[in-house]
Amino acid sequence: MGRPIIGITGELDAARWGNWIREAVISPVSYTRAVERAGGTPVILPPVPASSVPALIAGMNGLVLAGGRDVDPSLYDEAPHEQTDIPDHRRDRFELILTRAAIEADLPFLAIGRGMHILNVARGGTLTQHLPDRIGNESHKPDPVKMTIHDLQITAESTLGRVLGQAAQVPAAHHQAVNRIGAGLLTVAWTPDQVVEALEVQGHRWGLGVQWNPEDGDDPRLFEALISVAKTATQAAVPAQSEVTSSRSKRKRHAARSS
Repeated sequence: MGRPIIGITGELDAARWGNWIREAVISPVSYTRAVERAGGTPVILPPVPASSVPALIAGMNGLVLAGGRDVDPSLYDEAPHEQTDIPDHRRDRFELILTRAAIEADLPFLAIGRGMHILNVARGGTLTQHLPDRIGNESHKPDPVKMTIHDLQITAESTLGRVLGQAAQVPAAHHQAVNRIGAGLLTVAWTPDQVVEALEVQGHRWGLGVQWNPEDGDDPRLFEALISVAKTATQAAVPAQSEVTSSRSKRKRHAARSS
């Protein structure tokens, strides 16, 4: 069994090569390193038209919905808060379609930060646009650029609990959070001030969203778990494909003898 192919969502932005400035597919290298170190083969996915999504889903063994700017509030029927980022409509549309397709295909995925927000919105949930308005402080993003470590409480019998246990310390920096939970999602982790830190898709093989940034920490277990499930899913698909190929070969031999 080779290394499973893990798609990582990226976004389009300007980048410089020498004297050239061109629109480019941007993705922090921490994601590709985390996937590679865990045993997967990372592939960056640019925002593409909906017609390409089925081929992407069929060609991947797993998916990482990466962090980034805030999700467009109009997608959950709210006006933008003054602290909410200017939306990237292309990326929002692409990732909503991709997430729904991954759930439909039972594709293993890990949704990180913005990715968890996309997951919740894709299932009809809403977001708190500026967390300090709700909890009265900036403890979830005290520094504009640096991650801080905070404690988690985790449901022991959840997929996340089986990976990390009932408690963990994780790196994070976010000013938004899940508000109303989307359909078919389970809340499986919280901070001590009751901010939702992880969601799981009910009935899915391995569909997990986390609020923190495991790719920037020193605990590889979430990525290792994703890769392990992606490998298992791939191995299960190989015998089925072999049976189809064998059946076609038998029909060809039968047809040759009959002629």
